[in-house]
Amino acid sequence: MRSYVSARQYLAGFLCRSFSPVNSQRHFTSYTPLSNLRRSLEPWTITKEELADPKKLIASVRRGIWEGQSGASRQTSDKRGRIDKENQAKRQKLEKGEEVKAPIYATHFSQEDIENEQRRPKKKVAVLLGYSGTGYKGMQLSATEKTIEGDLFAAFVAAGAISKANAADPKKSSLVRCARTDKGVHAAGNIVSLKLIVEDEDIVQKINAHLSPQIRVWGILVASKSFSSYQMCDSRIYEYLMPSYCFLPPHPSTFLGKKIIEIAEKEGDLEAHKARQAEVANYWEEADAKYIQPVLDTLDEDIREIVKNAIYHEKPDDESFETEEQAQATEGGADAATKPELTEAELAHRRKIIDAVKAVKAAYNTAKRTYRIPPARVARLQEALDKYLGTKNFYNYTIQKLYKDPSAKRHIKSFKVDPNPIIINGTEWLSLKVHGQSFMMHQIRKMVAMATLIVRCGCDPKRIVDSYGPTKIPIPKAPGLGLLLERPIFNGYSKKAEELGKKPINFEEYATEMNEFKQREIYDRIFREEEETNAFASFSNHIDHFPQEEFLYVTSGGIPAAKPATQPSAATEDAQKGRKSQREALAEIEEESEDEGNLPNNGEEGG
Repeated sequence: MRSYVSARQYLAGFLCRSFSPVNSQRHFTSYTPLSNLRRSLEPWTITKEELADPKKLIASVRRGIWEGQSGASRQTSDKRGRIDKENQAKRQKLEKGEEVKAPIYATHFSQEDIENEQRRPKKKVAVLLGYSGTGYKGMQLSATEKTIEGDLFAAFVAAGAISKANAADPKKSSLVRCARTDKGVHAAGNIVSLKLIVEDEDIVQKINAHLSPQIRVWGILVASKSFSSYQMCDSRIYEYLMPSYCFLPPHPSTFLGKKIIEIAEKEGDLEAHKARQAEVANYWEEADAKYIQPVLDTLDEDIREIVKNAIYHEKPDDESFETEEQAQATEGGADAATKPELTEAELAHRRKIIDAVKAVKAAYNTAKRTYRIPPARVARLQEALDKYLGTKNFYNYTIQKLYKDPSAKRHIKSFKVDPNPIIINGTEWLSLKVHGQSFMMHQIRKMVAMATLIVRCGCDPKRIVDSYGPTKIPIPKAPGLGLLLERPIFNGYSKKAEELGKKPINFEEYATEMNEFKQREIYDRIFREEEETNAFASFSNHIDHFPQEEFLYVTSGGIPAAKPATQPSAATEDAQKGRKSQREALAEIEEESEDEGNLPNNGEEGG
C-alpha cells in the first residue's frame, strides 16, 4: 500500500522561507464600553485626546500591544442582516418580473449552440480532487461567491464533461459533495459525485487545464448508478496544524489571565490549577525578563512608564463607562467638525509611543515563536482530545443546533496529536488528526479551540465532558488556515464495488501527486499565511482580552462562571446596554464569521 506524506514528514524536509518575527477589571461582572465597540471598527492609532489623558493613553497602548498583527482590530459585520437584505432584494426582483442575475459559476450558451451539440452518454462518477482553500469562500457552490465547486463546475463545462444544455445548473448533473469545507479550509483528498461525459481518455487533463493550480482533479472513477459521495462515505480524516505557542498560558496581565487565578482562589482550586500549569509556571516571568525588559530599557523614561503600565497594570476602577448618549455625541462632534490636529511635539511623542508598541509586539512574537512545548504539555493536550472519543452531543461545537437535536450526536473514532513537534525556521508546529464518521459545520475547529483553551488555561479536561450538557456556551472556532481534509474513506462501498468488477474508491493510486500538491499548495500556504496574518496569536489575544464572562468556563468556576453576575441596580442596567451577546462575542474573537443564513446541508460537514 502506498503511503501518504504526513505534515511531520513534509515539515522535516521542508526548506522554508523566513518568518518575521486591554483591558482587565477587578470585579467579576464587567462590561464593554461603547467607545471600545466603536474603536473596534477602526485601525489602531493614538488620538490627540488620548495623548492628553494618561488613563486613555495607557488603554490605547494596551490595545496596540495585544491586538492583531498591525494593531488593528478585525472588523466584524452583521452578515445575517446582509443575507436578509440580499434575499429580500432577490424576492422583489422576482415579484416585479425582473431578471435575477445568474450564478457566477453558470456558463450560458445560445439555444442554437445547445441544439447543435452532439448528445453523448453520461455516467455516474466519483471525481477525486484536492485543493487549497485560500482565497475561496469554502467548498460549496455559491451564486455570488468564488468557491471550489464553482470553479470545478465551470471547468467540467469548459472541458466538455458537461453538456451545454446542463451548463448553467449543477442539479441537472446530480452534483453531490462528500464533505463541504469552510472558507479557507484545504483538502488533500475530497470527492464529488455527479453525471459526467467521460468518453475522452484525457478528460482529467482537460479539466485540470481549466483549473487554477490550487485545485487538482486526481482521477475520475466510474461508479454505480446509485452512488452518492455524501451518503456512502464511511468516515473522514482531518488534520489540523498549529504552532505550539498556542498552548502558552494567557499573559498574567490579561483579563482572562487574572480571572483564572482569581476564580481558582475563590473555588479553592489554586494548587490543582498550579499543578496543571507546572511546566509553564514561570514562562511569562522569564519571557518578560528575556525579551520585553531589554526593549523597555531602550525607551525614554516617560515612554517606558506608559508601556509598562499598559502591559502590567490593571485598568483603574474609576474609569467610567461611556454611555450611548455620550458615544453618539462624541461621534457627532467628530463628524461635524474637523478633528483637532496634533502639534509637532505631539506628533513626535506619538511616534515614539507607536515605535515602542511595535518593538514590544515584535518582542512578544519572538518570545512565542521560540517557545518549545514540553512533552508533559503535549500529554495534557492528548488527555483533552481523548475526551472527544465515542458518541457525544456536540451541539455546542456547531451552530443552529439545540441540545435535544438528535443530529448533534456524532461519533469520533480517534483524535491524536503527533508527540513529536516539528520546527519550521524557528517556529514549532504540532499536527492533530481526527477521524470521525461525520462532522457538523465548524465542529473540528471548535473542538481544537476548546482543547487548546483547556490546556493553555490550566483547566480540568473534564470541562469538555461538561460541554456536552444542556447549557449553551460560546466556543470559538480556531483559525481556518490550519485545517485540512486529509481524505474521506469509502471502505463499505469499495468492497461491494470490487465484487461487481468496479474500481474501489481510494486515493492510493494518486499518492505521489497528492503529496507533492500538499507540500506546494497546502502546507506552504499554511506557514506563509500564518507569517503574514499572525492569525493564531491574534486569536488567543482576542480571547485573553475579551472583558466579559463568556469564556470563563475554562476557569475553575466551570460553566457557571461564564454567566454574568448581575445585581438589580441602575448602574448595572446601564452597563448591560453595552454588553455583547454570545454570538457577538464569538464574532469579535474569530478571524471571520461565516454566513449562518441558508446553511448548506443543515450545517453538515463544515469542519
